[in-house]
Amino acid sequence: MRRSLIARFALVATAALALAACGGGSDPLQNGGSGSSGSADTVVIGSANFVESQIIANIYAQALQAKGVKVDLRPPIGSRETYFPAIKEGSIDLIPEYTGTLLQYLNKNATETEPDAVYTALKAALPDNLTVLDKAAAEDKDAVVVTKDTATKYNATSIADLAPNCGQLTFGGPPEFQTRPDGIPGIQKTYNCTFKEYKALDAGGPLTVAALKNGDIQAADIFTTDASIPTNGFVVLTDPKDNFAAQNVVPLINKAKGTGTTADVLNQISAKLTTEGLTQLNAEASSDAKPSLATVAKNWLSQNGF
Repeated sequence: MRRSLIARFALVATAALALAACGGGSDPLQNGGSGSSGSADTVVIGSANFVESQIIANIYAQALQAKGVKVDLRPPIGSRETYFPAIKEGSIDLIPEYTGTLLQYLNKNATETEPDAVYTALKAALPDNLTVLDKAAAEDKDAVVVTKDTATKYNATSIADLAPNCGQLTFGGPPEFQTRPDGIPGIQKTYNCTFKEYKALDAGGPLTVAALKNGDIQAADIFTTDASIPTNGFVVLTDPKDNFAAQNVVPLINKAKGTGTTADVLNQISAKLTTEGLTQLNAEASSDAKPSLATVAKNWLSQNGF
């Protein structure tokens, strides 16, 4: 989806607020680059506009740097609709990705839902200059999330249960979720669920969480590993018809730079990264201590033998 310049600035501002809220702080690896590509021997690393992506980008950067790879960790870029064109044209080289949503971004008619099938289809759908390295067992899906009161009111444990009442509910999430194939269009098609209204907020961040808590919205797109879910007693509705495909974490990288030591290090990270580990990373970042995301990444690397 193409966005106006104003919308892009809004995404950057939202990302900055989210990063500050989670103790992002300054990072010695980040140079705040202008967006131009780095030198041939430097891996330029980007991230999306939510904390988990930024933590994984920091993990990639620190691990690569420790093995002597020159890295340039850029500030958060925005949504996939903003950062994918950047990696495709070469202003960044590497970004953490999620297999299912990336596949559907590239091929709106993709029907694969199982992890291996999604991964195989994704590799075939990528532009010639890009590749994905090993996928992690770690998975973080978009999900339809409601409060415990809403789940009780409608006796809903699944999206299918909620569907007959969607017309009474306001849904909140990031702007791009309103048009993505597995977002609102997918929910409408798969479950015959049409919400009363859509409020464009942030990517499972503080705006969405606050709106769900105070009743401004009754359902939300929140990532399944988000620490706000257990903290607030939110209910993740199951997806029995697989609207949301497998979403394994995977390094998306410029093919020319995804070789040798760089590939080895990133594959080692993927081998260690679990869904439980993602949840713990998000919880640590949102804890009262508000550590920098660089510190959260460093702790994970140390705990996992890097």
